[in-house]
Amino acid sequence: MLQLDRLSKHFGGVRAVDEVSLTVERGQIFGLIGPNGSGKSTTVNLVCGLFPVTSGRVLFDGEDITELPTHRRLAGGIARTFQNIRLFENLTVWQNLWVAQNGAEDRQQGFLKRWYSGNRQGRAEIEELLEFSRLHDKRDLLAGNLAFGEQRRLEMARALAAKPSFLLLDEPAAGMSQEELKQLSERIRALRERGATVLLVEHVMDLVMDITDRIAVLNFGRKIAEGTPEEIQANEDVRKAYLGGAAEQEEAASA
Repeated sequence: MLQLDRLSKHFGGVRAVDEVSLTVERGQIFGLIGPNGSGKSTTVNLVCGLFPVTSGRVLFDGEDITELPTHRRLAGGIARTFQNIRLFENLTVWQNLWVAQNGAEDRQQGFLKRWYSGNRQGRAEIEELLEFSRLHDKRDLLAGNLAFGEQRRLEMARALAAKPSFLLLDEPAAGMSQEELKQLSERIRALRERGATVLLVEHVMDLVMDITDRIAVLNFGRKIAEGTPEEIQANEDVRKAYLGGAAEQEEAASA
């Protein structure tokens, strides 16, 4: 479904992403992990079209989308969340979802006309998203007044308002409690059951190892490993570059 072909992004002399190739098959939950600064979020930005590529290609459903603008990729089925939450804080939860839905749909009807038309189907879809995200009782609250975990859920719901076939989740578990992590895991699995393919960028290894089908590991912009969760955990290069290093830091902090 998604193929990165020797994808690179350079910022001056810094090779943030360096000839990364990988394939995400339809229906997969695919993990992308690596230390801070390894190029994960830059890769997501290249897939979404926020950054122009230095070299290489991005293919989606067999089509070369390397030069397509972001809105065309969204219309084609690619949506994302952000590592740093980007909500309309002065709009309600319901209004955030309505605006996201409006941005993804055919705009020929016009913004104001759509608002006053009633659009029963669109409003029903928003209600379903509120239920799916467990935010129905928060629908009339300003997004800026939500708890952090609730804002994370709204961020995902807003991406889902575009009805994507491919969803990129950029560190959705950041700052979540154990109960919130459990709920997040359930929602990501439910997304796949609905037919979505998921690329998960995450630091919470328990979540990644529990729900992904395959994982690619980046380090200094390059892919150093790819495989099943079991293969990645057993990979010595990964342990040295990331998993083992994190464990050593935890041991040192507890000493």
